[in-house]
Amino acid sequence: MSTLKLLIVDDEPHIRSGAIRILRDFTVGYPFMDEDFNFEILEAETGEKAIEIIDSTQIDIILLDNKLPGIEGVEVLEYIKEKEMDIAVMMITSFASLDLAIKATSNGAFNFVPKPFTPQELKTSIENITKNLFLKRMTRKMKEDGKQIRFQFLSVLSHELKSPINAIEGYMNMMKQKQLGDNIDDYMIMVDRSIDRINGMRNLIMDLLDLTRMESGKKLRDLKKIDIVEIAKHVINTVQPLAIQKNITVSLQGDEMLYMLADSNEIEIILNNFISNAVKYNVENGKVFINICKTTEKIEISVRDTGIGISQQDISLLFQDFVRIKNQKTKFISGSGLGLSIAKKMVELYNGTVNVESTPDVGSTFSVSIPVK
Repeated sequence: MSTLKLLIVDDEPHIRSGAIRILRDFTVGYPFMDEDFNFEILEAETGEKAIEIIDSTQIDIILLDNKLPGIEGVEVLEYIKEKEMDIAVMMITSFASLDLAIKATSNGAFNFVPKPFTPQELKTSIENITKNLFLKRMTRKMKEDGKQIRFQFLSVLSHELKSPINAIEGYMNMMKQKQLGDNIDDYMIMVDRSIDRINGMRNLIMDLLDLTRMESGKKLRDLKKIDIVEIAKHVINTVQPLAIQKNITVSLQGDEMLYMLADSNEIEIILNNFISNAVKYNVENGKVFINICKTTEKIEISVRDTGIGISQQDISLLFQDFVRIKNQKTKFISGSGLGLSIAKKMVELYNGTVNVESTPDVGSTFSVSIPVK
């Protein structure tokens, strides 16, 4: 649990005390954050007092009223901008005129909370500004570390998350307005499409979590004796619905109870990426062949498909973060561009290697070799 310092600037004591009661035991957490946040709350009754506090204390978030005795809230906001302070500011005011909104926004205010506010309205606003502050600081750190992934990360978030959210919102509005009538069965296709979009967003979030935790070194590993063939069977069951839709047969050949010392979640992620891709990028009535065997020195995993294949030029790009091979045959296939990158990184955790052989319009074979300790 991390603590953010939150400053409430308002000349009305009951507003300050009410906000403190609401936020005293409040925490904020999102799937993409490593930990949750709670709040250490400070208060100021004037703009002058607020400036005194932010000059002497590292404040993270400010709830700032505009109508204050002495200098106004927007002047405090201008001071924060001029000093380039790393503070997220939310205006709380009963007098949010258009001119004020424009001036405050241009000086960096995140949003407005109208007074009087309900506890839920305040909590929702704090959740949003905390998320915004977290993402802003994370991308700044990436930039400072020289990681070009910053730009790719924001691009994926804006495209891969924004588009499905808009689609789901459209479906929900159509259902709310009963555009197809009162028969709920007529809306099932909208429900199914919304669920597909939600699953896609969940997969993207999990991919981003796996990637960031691996690169930060914070991913906890649970190494124990596992049956890799049993995990492969579980993965096949997971991808079976998509295989059935495309009439693709998936066959597994491997010794029963083939054990290795590994983290079962990591092995499942590795197998899921290769097997699900073999189905996604296959053709109608195609085939997927999975072979797992063990020698005295290593475990060999092979996933071969009869799909669309990959050009030699594109093979060299496959395992880069956020890279998706785009052409006429793949433009309708969704994905984060992270799956193969994560799978390769996880294979390398075991000192293993990944090899790819592919011919366009014939198929691809992904081979994994992991030394046996």
